[in-house]
Amino acid sequence: MSARPLALCGVLTALAAALLALGGVIPGMVFCAPILAMGALLPVLEELGTKAAGTSYAAAAILALLLAPDRETAFVYLFFGWYPILRPRIAALPSRLLRLAARLAVCNVTALLLYGLVLRLMGLTAELLESAWYFNAALLAAGNVVFLLTDSTLARLTNIWHWKLKKHLYR
Repeated sequence: MSARPLALCGVLTALAAALLALGGVIPGMVFCAPILAMGALLPVLEELGTKAAGTSYAAAAILALLLAPDRETAFVYLFFGWYPILRPRIAALPSRLLRLAARLAVCNVTALLLYGLVLRLMGLTAELLESAWYFNAALLAAGNVVFLLTDSTLARLTNIWHWKLKKHLYR
């Protein structure tokens, strides 16, 4: 790997880690910071491929777990941050309905694993299971909507990278 791609990986990984660290400092950024960090690593995926993007994701996730003041932000990125690497494979599926089902399956499985693990570690599962099931279902449905909006945003950011920003980097 030459110096320019290596520098791109390093700078964008540092940017993603900084955005994740800011997620714990600024109120309300618990879910926005992981999405911004995913967007920051899109150029690595588009220019250098899945191996470099996976390495950058892993480095940013480890740095977030070590440095982020809010652990929930770091865990959300740890569980959902790999999705941009999977997104082109889902986009290549032949049917629109199949693509939607795959996206929702990824979202639901990942969200249930994330919050199942977090709630088990905190010991809150009994209270949440006894609470209103419709409230938990509404939260999961809202999470699905946010995930689909995130997917659309990542697609648009990828297009912006190809059409506008890439030419400024490679002059």
